[in-house]
Amino acid sequence: MTALLDYDRQRVLVSGCRSGIGRATAKLLLDLGAEVHGIDLEANELELRSFTATDLHDPHSIESALDKIGGPIHALFNCAGVAPGRPALDVMKVNFIGTRHLTDQVLPLMARGGAIVSVGSLGGAGWSRRLPLLTQLVSSESYQSAVTWCEQHADEISEGYSFSKEALIVWTMRISSELIKRGIRVNCTVPGAVQTPMLTEIETVTPSAVIDALARPFGRRSSAEEQAYPLLMLNSRAATYINGAVLTVDGGHMAARLTGQVDSSSELGRR
Repeated sequence: MTALLDYDRQRVLVSGCRSGIGRATAKLLLDLGAEVHGIDLEANELELRSFTATDLHDPHSIESALDKIGGPIHALFNCAGVAPGRPALDVMKVNFIGTRHLTDQVLPLMARGGAIVSVGSLGGAGWSRRLPLLTQLVSSESYQSAVTWCEQHADEISEGYSFSKEALIVWTMRISSELIKRGIRVNCTVPGAVQTPMLTEIETVTPSAVIDALARPFGRRSSAEEQAYPLLMLNSRAATYINGAVLTVDGGHMAARLTGQVDSSSELGRR
């Protein structure tokens, strides 16, 4: 059974590898024998096969990075993201538009059997309330057309974080049926409160009590490693029939919320 999670000789790409969930994912992949290529604004101490400084705000930076890394790429881990509190369009560019563009650039380098997983957020849990609007955005054909759409819908996007994570979820579900025809699976996770540098940044604009509410009923925030393991599972041979899934990894918060056991009136991302 352990062989199902074996990444030996697998060539993988991790975005957002410098810290948090991305760093934890890259480290576990190294431990499992993968050839890990990382992209982020800055490097860390991990001994990756390669690191390429990349800015997801900039499509040319993304394209240049993929030119350097080349193929094949067997698995893509979209872990890069920025917190709320920054300009809304910047948040949208990194959390959705840039992530989508990176994935589009990787796809020509990925053969049948490839897999993609992205990190969403409980902040995007309200996607179904705005599905028609989100469908417009995720149906945009290019990086620039998506940026233009966001500029034209600034009021709906609001602070950017929740909308970007909602878009990531809807996009994952929409492209899954298309990509599986090419033998490529795509899924995403929905973490709750995760103790990472990003959460520290989130707490500068969101009361800690609200974040703590997301940790109920488990009673604590998760570690980055606890979020990385599900990512590895979804992109592994242990998940060959999992496609288009939105896997909640929140310690039971959503289950308690949906059954009326927690008060979600002040939940992060709820408007």
